[in-house]
Amino acid sequence: MASSASEALTPRAREIVAAARLILEQEGPDGLSMRAIAERLGIRAPSLYKHVADKETLEVALISDGLAEIAETFESAAAAGDDPLASIACAYRGWALAHPHLYRLMMDRPLPRDRLAPGLEDRAAATVVAATGGDPDAARAAFAFAHGMVVLELNERFPPAADLDAAWNRGVAAFGRRRERGSGA
Repeated sequence: MASSASEALTPRAREIVAAARLILEQEGPDGLSMRAIAERLGIRAPSLYKHVADKETLEVALISDGLAEIAETFESAAAAGDDPLASIACAYRGWALAHPHLYRLMMDRPLPRDRLAPGLEDRAAATVVAATGGDPDAARAAFAFAHGMVVLELNERFPPAADLDAAWNRGVAAFGRRRERGSGA
């Protein structure tokens, strides 16, 4: 059940977004240009603007699709595991490491909330809030932990011998203990 602003796009615009996603995933943000997208589709770059207003609109569609994917990933993970927060953390890390360029596009700048489909950001957050016992502040803290760990891992900031699985498990366990105590500490 994807819910994103990009659903309102025409079929040709969806093809353009799909081509942009492939380029972003394969070449990173430096490879993502309107010219490269047009070449991938076998058309001239000006033709893209008949379907997508500008590169920012294209990026918003990519971000929207990413948020919808993360929401689906979180929902599936929470439903499948005994510890929803641990399952979500594992799924978050896996998704981010599998899609590092899209992850950075989504997370390295302000979120274009006013251009996203209504409710999309809330949907992406809802499962995390539920997994933290309905506490939005705990959900934000858990997200900050997960985001920080992912960024440090993507940027190869940990020593080569660091046991990142152990660090993740320790962090998730700390949030689980906090939830069990029911305290703000």
